[in-house]
Amino acid sequence: MLIKNISVLTGQDLDFVSSTDIRIQNSQFKKIQTKIKPILKEESLDCEGLLMIPGFINAHTHVGDSIGKDISLNNTVDEKIHPVFGAKSKILKNTSNEILGNFMKNTCHSMLRKGITTFVDFREGGLDGVILLKKILNDVPLRSIILGRMEFYQNAKEIKKNSSFPSTKSSELFELSKKCDGIGVSGANENSNSVLNYYSKISKIRAIHSAETKQSITQSKKVTGQSETMRALILKPDFLVHMTYASKSDLQMASKKTRGIVICPRANASLAEGIPDIDLMQKSGCTLALGTDNVMINSPDMFREMDFIWKVTMGLHKKRIDPKEILKMATVNGGKILNKNIGSIESGKIADCIFLDKHALDLEPMHNPHASIVHRASEYAIKAVMIGGKIVHGKI
Repeated sequence: MLIKNISVLTGQDLDFVSSTDIRIQNSQFKKIQTKIKPILKEESLDCEGLLMIPGFINAHTHVGDSIGKDISLNNTVDEKIHPVFGAKSKILKNTSNEILGNFMKNTCHSMLRKGITTFVDFREGGLDGVILLKKILNDVPLRSIILGRMEFYQNAKEIKKNSSFPSTKSSELFELSKKCDGIGVSGANENSNSVLNYYSKISKIRAIHSAETKQSITQSKKVTGQSETMRALILKPDFLVHMTYASKSDLQMASKKTRGIVICPRANASLAEGIPDIDLMQKSGCTLALGTDNVMINSPDMFREMDFIWKVTMGLHKKRIDPKEILKMATVNGGKILNKNIGSIESGKIADCIFLDKHALDLEPMHNPHASIVHRASEYAIKAVMIGGKIVHGKI
């Protein structure tokens, strides 16, 4: 396929090019330059008036929560989403796979229409939960990274004793890890150091929630005498999720021992738990990506996520932030944190992208493309979404 006369945000720095041609071949961006001549029988599309940007990477979701939208709004964080006794856990256990699957599929379609080309799901429900999501995705052309989870949690007494992972569950963990892309651990406060170390031997992607709330930080120190993030790093995670209340030293450790942090600012705000300090995180050397987190408390919309964190951060710190840095969190940085060949438009990268209408009512005139995308664009500006070189939503 040859895309002609298109504006594009290219490379790791999302550089704006006002007009160029792009050849897509074997699911990848093959060549990006002006005046590429079509080869024999090659489909050629004139895309004058469109802007191509990388597909959004929603780096942290819980799509199983789609069944419980906006329940228990006035409850505490633990009352809402604690993996053992929270409302979310009870709903998931008492909902049939058929009903749950229908709402999960709706969320996947919603993400696709909003330009999300890859999502990373912390999949509850053990092996059955992973199989259910895979079944759903047979009918939805989204790129997924499924991080499974054992339905195994320890109490404070077991964590204090540093109880080991039970040998009776080893085969269950082995089967789970075979069927998914890695593991998404609930947190250090539900697992002993010994268990976290056991999970660290899994050779696939490893990720864990950490320092999401003040309460979780206090709980870790009270039970173990160690910081929650220090304990989370025993997992040897590829990335951490949240870190809303991480200290400067925690962030510096994270920058050295992980590929980055996935922040979920609207979810944190919805839970009345504060806003991640992206300025401190970046100064500590952390690579940041964005996720929309629980569908129960938040919509899976990266446009809204970018707009929110950009403006709230500037409002809190009274300091300007380049919107390009926010857009990188939704695209380029997600690819880096996941260590996947996605997230940017350059030769050799997988052809996941969004085609935006530059003449959309909310965008024209587009004097600063990065700012326009971050705080003016919405799914209504999307003409088409491409995954792996194929148009999977809309049309050009």
